[in-house]
Amino acid sequence: MPESGVSRAQQIPTPDTGAGLPVTPVPLPPGPAATTRRTGLLVTLVLGGLTALPPLSMDMYLPALPAVTDSLHAPAATVQLTLTACLTGMALGQVVVGPMSDRWGRRRPLLLGMIVYVLATAICVFAPTAELLIGFRLLQGLAGAAGIVIARAVVRDLYEGEDMARFFSTLMLISGVAPVIAPVIGGQVLRITDWRGIFAVLTVIGLLLTLVVRKWLHETLPPAERHTGGIGEALRTMRGLLADRVFSGYMIAGSLAFAALFAYVSASPFVVQEIYGASPQTFSLLFGINSIGLITVGQINGKILVGRVSLDKALGFGLAVIVLAATALLLMTSGVFGKVGLVPVATGLFVLMSAMGLAMPNTNTQALMRTKHAAGSASALLGTSQFMIGAVASPLVGIAGEATAVPMAVVQLVCAVGAMACFLGLCRPWQRAGDRTAGPSASGGQSARG
Repeated sequence: MPESGVSRAQQIPTPDTGAGLPVTPVPLPPGPAATTRRTGLLVTLVLGGLTALPPLSMDMYLPALPAVTDSLHAPAATVQLTLTACLTGMALGQVVVGPMSDRWGRRRPLLLGMIVYVLATAICVFAPTAELLIGFRLLQGLAGAAGIVIARAVVRDLYEGEDMARFFSTLMLISGVAPVIAPVIGGQVLRITDWRGIFAVLTVIGLLLTLVVRKWLHETLPPAERHTGGIGEALRTMRGLLADRVFSGYMIAGSLAFAALFAYVSASPFVVQEIYGASPQTFSLLFGINSIGLITVGQINGKILVGRVSLDKALGFGLAVIVLAATALLLMTSGVFGKVGLVPVATGLFVLMSAMGLAMPNTNTQALMRTKHAAGSASALLGTSQFMIGAVASPLVGIAGEATAVPMAVVQLVCAVGAMACFLGLCRPWQRAGDRTAGPSASGGQSARG
């Protein structure tokens, strides 16, 4: 792989392949005080806003789906494609924007993506047909992906090891609120206007965030550390990342855990309301409680566990809890314990969701710790993998019809066991137990050979 634009890079063999992969050794951070100086509260909120914008774009729109169907005189299945298009755009857009940010820096691709997002969202306000709405929702997702992928890359630029895990937990606190409040905001908007008003609100949010990014989010990738090659180099970089067994292990483990979360989001409205007879208000309450559980455990991870417990131990414990919760849900929904009510099932879902607060930030941290030389490309692979595997898993929860919650539990258990298998079989944390950050950027490449 060409080394131009990669300052002080070394060529080390990637695990299992021997392929050359440029890695920039970076010393461990001097301590929390230095990290605190790197980002203020405003920048933290900006990065949180960038990661929260895509969930807002998806979930604010959910209460309006029946109104869109009536307004555009389109079948419900066609209108559902507006969600699929946005999700697909978010997955594919990250693959494009990530390498762009490694070549041109973080600010320019981010600002370009935000401008396109604002324009696409504004056009959705005036979309006269469902087909045009689908097209511009795809463009909205492609552009909105810039916020997700570059926010992760910026965190990688600024932080190392435990400090990165702490910051990802903080981002989870900010961005985790978005899926909870988005449907509520959408419902309130619909009280005073129609579905087009939701896109108007999203346009304003996107415009304000663009202005804030332009003013307060400075460039974090120095020119000397940028890649100068074209598409070929970007593809070789991604191939090198995927050839890193440990990076791929964290990426797949995190994506499968995310798929278990996607299965919950897709199936829970049906399971809680239709099968267990809960009211919409009860469902909203349970959904909010589960989201609070995820955020709370994420904060425990960042504020208490990081620095006291290794990231791999916290991650392994979180994945183990997810496996146990999914197993309990399968036993309860399949009738092994007889007919169970809503409370035991809701408890199982709460435990599963809360454990995501250990799984998600730590898989991202451990994967990105191995990729100082190509944080944008690595972030793109992480995000795309999560969205694609989640998109495949979520339709499977309804495969057996409307009378059973077993498919949801089966999908969650398969994903959880798969995540644990990837963590143990590919990451092999016991081989890197002495490495504080488990990444070549902290150890000069030593851990990459383990």
